[in-house]
Amino acid sequence: MLEIAADLVERVRRGVPFVAATVTSVAGSAPRQPGSSLVVNADGTVLGNVSGGCVDAAVHDACREMLAGDHRARALRFGYSDADAFDVGLTCGGTIELFLRHHDPTTEPWLESALADAAGGRAVAVATIVRGPETHLGRAIVVRPGRSVAGTLGDEPLDQVAEAQITGALHAGRTGTLELGVADSYCREPMTLLVESSSPPPRMLVFGAIDHAAALARLGSFLGYQVTVCDARATFATPERFPDAEVVVEWPHHYLRSQAEAGLLDQRTVVCVLTHDPKFDLPLLTAALRMPVAYVGAMGSRRTHEERLSRLRHAGLTSGELDRLHSPIGLDLGARTPQETALSIAAEIVAHRHGGSGAPLSTGVPIHRSAPSTGAPAFSS
Repeated sequence: MLEIAADLVERVRRGVPFVAATVTSVAGSAPRQPGSSLVVNADGTVLGNVSGGCVDAAVHDACREMLAGDHRARALRFGYSDADAFDVGLTCGGTIELFLRHHDPTTEPWLESALADAAGGRAVAVATIVRGPETHLGRAIVVRPGRSVAGTLGDEPLDQVAEAQITGALHAGRTGTLELGVADSYCREPMTLLVESSSPPPRMLVFGAIDHAAALARLGSFLGYQVTVCDARATFATPERFPDAEVVVEWPHHYLRSQAEAGLLDQRTVVCVLTHDPKFDLPLLTAALRMPVAYVGAMGSRRTHEERLSRLRHAGLTSGELDRLHSPIGLDLGARTPQETALSIAAEIVAHRHGGSGAPLSTGVPIHRSAPSTGAPAFSS
């Protein structure tokens, strides 16, 4: 539901009731990931989708039925082997499970603020009980950084144990399921929470104010990154040249360290070194490869790469740290122009983020997969 917060929040402010069908789990080849939602108003108006079109019509009908009748929360499942899956068009070979919940903004004071936070790019997580005792199904809790909590799952001890785990998911920017078992002594029956996390956009730091950086900044912004272009040369690092990015004039390694010290980097941050100049990229890479960021790539020929590795080893970097370096940066697309090169870099970042191989899909590699680092895995207590 948080993924469509920007479109949904205005309806909530008007007090319009709706049903949200949200993906809780997928298996095999399924087009949408946990947290994807389809929302239906009483007049039939639709926001979002849960399958890229395969089962959306059937889910829409189920939401309309809930709006018109029994408002109790319930689960839905569509799978390739199910007879009804063929009827509604799910022939992609996967299984998708959803949770339907009726929302009335007039009785859920936490809903508007949670959606507003998500729409405004502020960190917030909404956790809903999607499996467990019928008396608890659909109960939700909202968690923000700094141990700010709204709503309840039923009682204070349960809220407290859930909050700690939801906070971890929020910090990692993850959406997925969280299991609370009877061994935790906080519930008599096992419960499954769907944790929907919304975090500020991940950062893309591009070092080197060159034409390739302008093209990469445009693509990075399109992919949802907050892009910064940094270069020590004020003549080249100008806002006019990089309209899609924040522009910083500073020595690259000084800027990177200042951002780390300020706590402005995280495990989603990507660092792209396009300076192609040892006096800039060696101290920068020495710092970046020792930071817990998601991706570090550097531009250069294979000869430059080998010379760079030698210098980095001499600077004291370990083999494990050097193994994190993507160099020469990008995938082999036969790129020639700055725009094509930027596409190859962006493609490698996406592949690394979601565990893709970069191979053509026609070779038989999986089309849909769970991301190993920033996707939507299940976490358990």
